[in-house]
Amino acid sequence: MASRRKPRVDTGAGENASQAVRDSAQKIWLAGLGAFERAKSDGPKMFENLVEQGRSLGVKARESADQALRAMREGAYSGGGRWDKLEQVFEDRVSKSLHRLGVLTSKEVDDLSRQVRDLNENVRNLMRRGAGGASKPASKKRKAGGAKAKRKGGARKKKAAKR
Repeated sequence: MASRRKPRVDTGAGENASQAVRDSAQKIWLAGLGAFERAKSDGPKMFENLVEQGRSLGVKARESADQALRAMREGAYSGGGRWDKLEQVFEDRVSKSLHRLGVLTSKEVDDLSRQVRDLNENVRNLMRRGAGGASKPASKKRKAGGAKAKRKGGARKKKAAKR
C-alpha cells in the first residue's frame, strides 16, 4: 500500500530561519576578521599601554611588599615569640636531618678537638720522659758523642734548666 504524504504547507518560515543563521554566521566571521585586523594594527600600541600599566602596578606591588615586610619585622622584634618559635622549629629539623646523615654538631667537634689536644699533650709528655725508661733521652746520646758534646754541655744544661 502506498502511504500518503502530507504536503508542506509553510516553507517560508524554514527559509527565513536558515537565512537568519547564515546572516549570523557571516556577522560572526566578519567580526573575527575585524578583531584580527585591529589586533594587527593596534597591537604594538596596546602592548606598550599594557607595559606602562604593568610598571605602575609593579611599583605599587613593591611598595605593598616592602610595607608588609616592615610590618613583619616590627612584629618579629616587638613580639618576637612567633618568629623565635619558627626559627627554633627550623633549627631542630635541620639538626635532626644532619644527625641522621651522620654530620657532627659543633659541640661534638669541639669535644673531639679537646680530646685530640689532650692526646697530643700526653704523647709529648711520654716522649719527654723517654717512654718509661725504654729508650735513653736524646740529651744523653749527644753527650756520649765526644768533644763537641763536652764543649757545649754547659749550654745544654742551661737550656734544660729553663724548660
